[in-house]
Amino acid sequence: MKLHRINALLIRHLYMYRRSLPRIMDIFYWPVMELLVWGFLSAYLTNSNLGGINIVSVLLGALIFWDILSQSQKSVSVAFLEDVWERNLLNIFVTPLRPSEFLISTAILGIIRIALVSLVMGLLAFFFYSFNLFQLGFALLPFFLNLLIFGWAIGVVIIGIIMRYGTQAQILAFGVIFLVQPVSAVFYPVSALPYGLQIVSRLLPSSYVFEGMRTVIAGGEVLSSNLLMAFLTNTAYVVLSLLFFYGMFARAKRRGLLLKLE
Repeated sequence: MKLHRINALLIRHLYMYRRSLPRIMDIFYWPVMELLVWGFLSAYLTNSNLGGINIVSVLLGALIFWDILSQSQKSVSVAFLEDVWERNLLNIFVTPLRPSEFLISTAILGIIRIALVSLVMGLLAFFFYSFNLFQLGFALLPFFLNLLIFGWAIGVVIIGIIMRYGTQAQILAFGVIFLVQPVSAVFYPVSALPYGLQIVSRLLPSSYVFEGMRTVIAGGEVLSSNLLMAFLTNTAYVVLSLLFFYGMFARAKRRGLLLKLE
């Protein structure tokens, strides 16, 4: 594994953002629009005295965290798709670049995207709704890390599926994350789900993050056991996603499926 190859691929992706309005909109426009819409809605609900809890903080925290998870997943899977769309995939993998270096570069790209999204949304949430993301304290770091890792693992699995089934599976890069949302307890507690879905929810690290976020905003403390479960489930998903990716990559090389992607 060579750092200069990872750096070269990362710089290449960053240069693509300079002259691409759709890519810039994906980072800023849609998250900002979601923040404004949900923020004004939650402010209205709060002013309507629909409950004693701070609805603004709960919804805005959930929205910002959800965008972190979504951006992490898309930074990996869409980066791969961009090489497919530009017919550049073979040019990359005929070089000494290793698959691990490709994945690391996309993971770093995800960190950059998330940093930008979090900064913009955090500032807007503070100025528009007086919501301070740092009120979560030291729990903010493990929350961010778990969402970042889980989104990355989902993105890696999507790449493997696209390698196996071709561009007909590319819709997964944009839609599969929303299959995770209902059982991640983003805007409501896990207890609001049917019993069967509660079991599924407990298998997702994201559910522990969103539950923990609401607990901190309500003035409580995050249980260390919940953070541990989030990290353990994330570790399992990362290992499984990498095994799946390398298996699909080897299969694609044997059968020449990478050629069909272009």
